[in-house]
Amino acid sequence: MDLSIVIPALNESKKIGRDVEEAAAFLENNRLAGEIIVVDDGSHDNTTEAAKNVEISPAIKRNVIRYEHHRGKGYAIRTGIKQTSAEYVMFSDSGCCVPYEDVLHGLKLLKNGDCDIAHGSRKMRGCRIEKTQSLYRRICSKIFHWFVIHYMKVPSEFTDTQCGFKIYKGDAARHLYGECITDGFIFDIEIILRARKEGYHIQEFPIDWTCDRDSRLSPTRNSWWVLSELMTIKRALDKESESR
Repeated sequence: MDLSIVIPALNESKKIGRDVEEAAAFLENNRLAGEIIVVDDGSHDNTTEAAKNVEISPAIKRNVIRYEHHRGKGYAIRTGIKQTSAEYVMFSDSGCCVPYEDVLHGLKLLKNGDCDIAHGSRKMRGCRIEKTQSLYRRICSKIFHWFVIHYMKVPSEFTDTQCGFKIYKGDAARHLYGECITDGFIFDIEIILRARKEGYHIQEFPIDWTCDRDSRLSPTRNSWWVLSELMTIKRALDKESESR
């Protein structure tokens, strides 16, 4: 199998059908043997049914995973990636904010041996932004970026750690997410830090992006949760380093 596509979803019944259709069309149009794994993170609507019922080619494997209680985006992606079997693995946020054709750029980097992990970035030269975030979210993003560089010691070369469009060599993804402990939105930071510590090379590539204003992350409501997760990650990684 060439590519496993993981899509985390929380109350996305109005979007998830299109997500699955677009992912399936990408695999079929590019003659990639692949699978689509939707992880329903405890939705209260009919996200699971919508993901299961949309028509796609029978040649594409579809796996819809649901659990009853909301656990967080990190937990959902970790659950999905553990079920993958392809040579390359990716996750994409629900809402089709990034066209799946952009995957080809990331796959090229991986196949050429330029990196082990390819991150889509909304902040590189060459990006095309159709619809931007609100001014408030852009300010919060800059503050967050400063914090992860200075407190978490994420290298400043990473322009967009939180972009929901990342592609991995399959074995690297399954290994890193098998170690990951973060259930919430900040799992990306933990994966970056673990990847660098273990010698995996990460490279960013520009994407086309349209902001989905119907986000599940609220900077106002979730700020203390985000800070708490960052502190938990730092303590865990520091403790692991001390024990070696």
